[in-house]
Amino acid sequence: MTKVVEISPTTRHEGHSKLTLKVNDEGIVERGDWLSTTPVRGIEKLAIGKTMDQVPKIASRVCGICPIAHTLAGIEAMEASIGCEIPTDAKLLRVILHAANRLHSHALHNVLILPDFYIPGTETKINPFSREQPLRSVAARIFRIREIAQTIGSVAGGEAIHPSNPRVGGMYRNVSPRAKKKMADLAKEGLVLVHEQMEFMLEVTRNMQNREFVEVAGKQIPLPKTLGYHNQGVMATAPMYGSSSLDEKPMWDFTRWKETRPWDWYMGEETIDLEDPSYPIGGTTKVDTRVNPRMEACNTVPTYDGQPVEVGPRARLATFKHFAEKGTFAQHIARQMEYPDCCYTILNCLDNLDTSGKVLADNIPLGNGSMGWAANEAPRGTDVHLAWVKDGRVLRYEMLVPTTWNFPTCSRALTGAPWQIAEMVIRAYDPCVSCATHMIVVNEEDRVVAQKLMQW
Repeated sequence: MTKVVEISPTTRHEGHSKLTLKVNDEGIVERGDWLSTTPVRGIEKLAIGKTMDQVPKIASRVCGICPIAHTLAGIEAMEASIGCEIPTDAKLLRVILHAANRLHSHALHNVLILPDFYIPGTETKINPFSREQPLRSVAARIFRIREIAQTIGSVAGGEAIHPSNPRVGGMYRNVSPRAKKKMADLAKEGLVLVHEQMEFMLEVTRNMQNREFVEVAGKQIPLPKTLGYHNQGVMATAPMYGSSSLDEKPMWDFTRWKETRPWDWYMGEETIDLEDPSYPIGGTTKVDTRVNPRMEACNTVPTYDGQPVEVGPRARLATFKHFAEKGTFAQHIARQMEYPDCCYTILNCLDNLDTSGKVLADNIPLGNGSMGWAANEAPRGTDVHLAWVKDGRVLRYEMLVPTTWNFPTCSRALTGAPWQIAEMVIRAYDPCVSCATHMIVVNEEDRVVAQKLMQW
């Protein structure tokens, strides 16, 4: 007999979301709906009518975790709209900034997922803030990797959180020879640390793959070998940086994208009839609560070629490096494998960077209203921004961020998992839910989602 259980809110990721799950008598998910419940930011509406200098600053404020990806995708979407090519040294600085952001984000994700895992060879869950060895050294390494990445990001980008140096046409300034050397020294130090961290995380992940059970709230929960498997495709535009409609061979196709509203995708009104007060933290939603995912969801549902797609590290490695593993643990493994590439990319760009080179285009057109798009391969996956610019101002602006792509794919990937470890499946996507929130519920009863903020 199918029962409905709900985990709300989900934990250890950015933003607010919930899981509404239909499960069988054994507690195995038959259908899972993962949806955003985060208050809407309204970035697309705020961008309308603003200048090309203002919009990147607005777009980066959708979130404090991935503002660099949104800044770069937004700027390059506008450059694509107006047909502006930037100097080589400006592009090199952008790629350095991008790689530093990915390095920092992957290290942060390690902190968020490690409490789900065990110290290899033991029955002890990992506390990344433990004062005991070896975990104390692991935490110190993670924090140093993040510090290195944020410092490189602040040098190349002006700031590491909401970067001020990138602009339409290139960058406001180049870096000095001394700053270039500082970034190189940091990246070399980081390269040693990320190899160590990658090896540690791979050992932890492989150890988890070999387990039969995982403990949740004092109960032994079976751990399927196929945890997180799905039959959807993958989407990625580059191993490291991304693509735009200005490219000779763009790696994303606007005509293959379609957007569905949540009431055409999620399950309708249900009553909670399975409750577990012991589930961490605070228990699941109480029995007899009425829920309605299709009316509560604050995210849209994008598809590519009519189907959901997975984006992120596993999608990048599957697309460009023949990575064949699937599921939750494959996503973790792929993310760790991207660590060294971040440092190698920074060092290669620095080798080619001319600190006396030009970083601003000679001509920055004002635009005729044409659509331009850019897809930045953010830490969490393909971050597509679309812009229509005319006379220097934005007529229309849209964001298709990684977690928006992953919401429907992960919902399908929940099938077959014990409901108690459904959060492990969603954490593997490293969600950034605030970025993925584009809908607003307008009446007091929360019955009708009436506005999609990406529309005019």
